[in-house]
Amino acid sequence: MTVLSIELAYWQQTTLRVLGGAVAVLLPAGTLVYIYLFKLMSFVQSRLGPMEAGPAGSLQLVAEVGKAFQKEDIFPRKADRIVFAAAPFVVLMSTFLLVLVVPFGPDAWFVDLDTGVFFALAVSSVSVIGILMAGWASANKYSLLGGLRAAGQLIAYELPLVLAVMGVVIQAGTLNMQDIVLAQAEGEIFGWGGIGNPFILTQFLGFAIFLVAMQAELTQPPFDMPVAESELVSGYMTEYSGIRFLLFFIGEFATAGVFSMVAATLFLGGWWVPGIDPDSNLFNVIGPIVMFAKVMLVTLLIFWFRFTYPRFREDQLQRLAWKVLIPLSLLNIVITGVLKVAF
Repeated sequence: MTVLSIELAYWQQTTLRVLGGAVAVLLPAGTLVYIYLFKLMSFVQSRLGPMEAGPAGSLQLVAEVGKAFQKEDIFPRKADRIVFAAAPFVVLMSTFLLVLVVPFGPDAWFVDLDTGVFFALAVSSVSVIGILMAGWASANKYSLLGGLRAAGQLIAYELPLVLAVMGVVIQAGTLNMQDIVLAQAEGEIFGWGGIGNPFILTQFLGFAIFLVAMQAELTQPPFDMPVAESELVSGYMTEYSGIRFLLFFIGEFATAGVFSMVAATLFLGGWWVPGIDPDSNLFNVIGPIVMFAKVMLVTLLIFWFRFTYPRFREDQLQRLAWKVLIPLSLLNIVITGVLKVAF
C-alpha cells in the first residue's frame, strides 16, 4: 500500500494553523450564541426567541454581526484612543492563545507543549489586562468601576481555577494536555480499565470548583458584577460600539467555548471515548467531533447556571472565592496527593 504525504512549507503550516485556530474559536462561539443565548434562554423564559431571520431564526446571528459592522465606531472625546482601540483585541487574543494547547486528536493539535496546562492558565489571565485597559481608557467613571470590579473578581477566582487543576496534574503526573488525555484513556478504576479513568470520577470536586471559577472568569451571571446593567450600565463596555463592542461579545462566548475545551480535556477525557484504542488514527477524524460534543455538555451547565441564579453582591462574590472555593481546592489537592502516594 502506498502512502502519500505532502511536506508543507513553514508558512503554509502556519497559515493552516491560524485558520484552524480561528475555526476552533469562532465556530463554537457562534454555536453557543445561537443554541444557548438565543434559543435555550428563550425556552427557559417561556418565549420563542428570534424567529424572523432565516428558518426558526437560524440567521439571527448573521444579522447581529452585520448590524455591528454597519454601526459607527465611536471614540469618546476624552478617551485614550490607542488604549481604547486596542483593549478588545487584547481580550480576544487571550482566547486565541488559550486554544493553542488544546488537543483534538492523537495528532490533531496546534502546539504540543510539555507545560500546556501552565501555558493555558497563564494566558487566560491576559484578558484582565484588556478589561482594565477598556475601563481606564474610556474616560468614564462607570467603565472604570467595571474594570476595577473585573480585575478584583478575576484575580480572586484565578486562584481556585488554578488550584482545581492541580488535582488533575498530580493524578496524571504531567502538565502536557495530550498526556492528560492519554492518562485518562489508559487509566484504571480499582484495577478495571473498561472505561479508562475519566478524571471527573476522581476529581469531581475539582471539576465543580473549576466550573464555578470559570463562570466567574467569564463574568457571566451570577458573577456579572463588572457589567451589571442596573448599576454600571455595561461596565467596561459602556463606551464601545460597532465592531469593537462585537469583539467583546465574541470574546465572551469564544472564551466560554475554549474554557469548556480545557475542562473537557482535563476532566472528561478530551477527544477520547471509551471502547476505542486512543492510538487509533480514527480519533484524528472523530476527535474534534467528540470534543465539540463534550464542549456543548460543559457549556450547557454554564448557561444553565447563567439563566437560573440571580447576581451576587460584591461581598458574597469575594467570600465565595476566598472562604469556600480556595479552601476546598486546597483540601482536594491534599487528598489527591495522599491517595497518589498511598496507591
